[in-house]
Amino acid sequence: MASPPERSPNRKAPVAHRVSSSRPEHHRDVVNRLKRIEGQVRGLIDMVESGRGCEDVAQQMAAARKAMDKAFYRMMACSVMEAVSVSDSEMTTFREVERSTRILEKYA
Repeated sequence: MASPPERSPNRKAPVAHRVSSSRPEHHRDVVNRLKRIEGQVRGLIDMVESGRGCEDVAQQMAAARKAMDKAFYRMMACSVMEAVSVSDSEMTTFREVERSTRILEKYA
């Protein structure tokens, strides 16, 4: 079996060691946001089923939509932070940030 390659002192640490420390925090944050949104949607269903006024329902829908947007942007922030932290060159960083930008343009 081959021995692992020598690592120069200026080289960044392997991806798995650096990304894993912040990823669980971001995932936990996004999951918590989605659970709150789930509660908002359940509340919306109850509002509609109980015959609440359209304006009241619309206001709560807008709040749920905004919360979903915030969760989306938080997930995208995680994507950009990962892209920057795993890059071993400026060109790789640029490509990864550009990839995240295209995702934002597509879904935002």
